[in-house]
Amino acid sequence: MLREFLIQHNLQGVVIGLMTFLIIGIFHPLVIKGEYYMGQKCNWLFAIGGIATLSASLLTQGIISILLGVTSFSCFWSILEVKEQRERVRKGWFPKNPNRKN
Repeated sequence: MLREFLIQHNLQGVVIGLMTFLIIGIFHPLVIKGEYYMGQKCNWLFAIGGIATLSASLLTQGIISILLGVTSFSCFWSILEVKEQRERVRKGWFPKNPNRKN
């Protein structure tokens, strides 16, 4: 029913764009918090999440498949962003976790 409505009114692109924006927006604080609490170890979580959502994307169809693919590559991109976040912390742009052992 919702799918038919989206197709009938040509809203699939708008929904995918909005959801992509939200997914990327969710990953920004995940990278910051992940680096703060776990350091580079959170890369494993992003890698596992990326592989899982990529696999799920291959097993589904339509908008769900697209959104899982966006989530997958957002996970993979976050691995790079954690490294960048470490550099931002080193520069003093973000706080360092004093309780975390490296």
